[in-house]
Amino acid sequence: MKYDKYPTRGVSRRTAFCLGLLGAYQLALAPDAHAPRSGTAAVRTGLADGKPLRRPSYGLRPAAGRTGTAPMTTSGGMARIVGPTRPVAVRAAAHTTLRETGKKIALTFDDGPHATQTPEILRILRRHGARATFFVIGENIPWNRDVLRRIAAEGHVVGNHSYTHPQLDLISTPRVRAELEQTCELVARELGAPPRVARAPYGRWHGPSLEICAQLQMEPFQWDIDTLDWDHRDQAFIEKTVLRKAHAGAIVLAHDGGGNRWATVRALEYYLPRLLDEGYTLVHPA
Repeated sequence: MKYDKYPTRGVSRRTAFCLGLLGAYQLALAPDAHAPRSGTAAVRTGLADGKPLRRPSYGLRPAAGRTGTAPMTTSGGMARIVGPTRPVAVRAAAHTTLRETGKKIALTFDDGPHATQTPEILRILRRHGARATFFVIGENIPWNRDVLRRIAAEGHVVGNHSYTHPQLDLISTPRVRAELEQTCELVARELGAPPRVARAPYGRWHGPSLEICAQLQMEPFQWDIDTLDWDHRDQAFIEKTVLRKAHAGAIVLAHDGGGNRWATVRALEYYLPRLLDEGYTLVHPA
């Protein structure tokens, strides 16, 4: 397989200028991905105050009553979901590797969708016929509905990464539920069904959040290869990390939002074809 660059497409100056402004605006507002906060830091920043989210409701129309184990909306009703529901066991811990056997690996991207960075990642994945999973932040969806739909339309999986990216083990249980439910509702409204996989911000699951995750019919996932692109925004570092640590059953953590992720985009263009040439099959962690 050739590792040459994909051809660039012509874009008008006006379009490029508008996309640049939108991307810069989103980068300024997006919650940055960083190491988990301590309890003390969380109290100072208000993450542990136990207050409900002060956000407008995007809830779906509630059904007349509850049946089975279908996801609930933040208002306590039932979300009208297209397709069958299924029970999900409460996990003692999130999955860190794939449950499938064979030389398979999963690429996952957190903190999007992003107006410009996510489409570039999608373009690289499409070029190589590869699939990935995008754990999205709910408050980014209203700004990027088309990007979210494109993720699903191109065969990728959309996962739940909370609504505002708080550390779940440092906030109240009602707020944990609100964080996960609101993102479920937004995804369901745009794609017709809620996400079936979830990842806690900073990877910090705990008992109550794992229980709520199961009640919302989502499987919790972590990772076992961290590209550290949230800390080391260096293309060569990201490339070496993925290629050196790649193994059968690995789940790779990277980011398409939450900050400047262009090093992540360029690194993906380099390491993805090499993973494929090494015989890896790209799969979803579900």
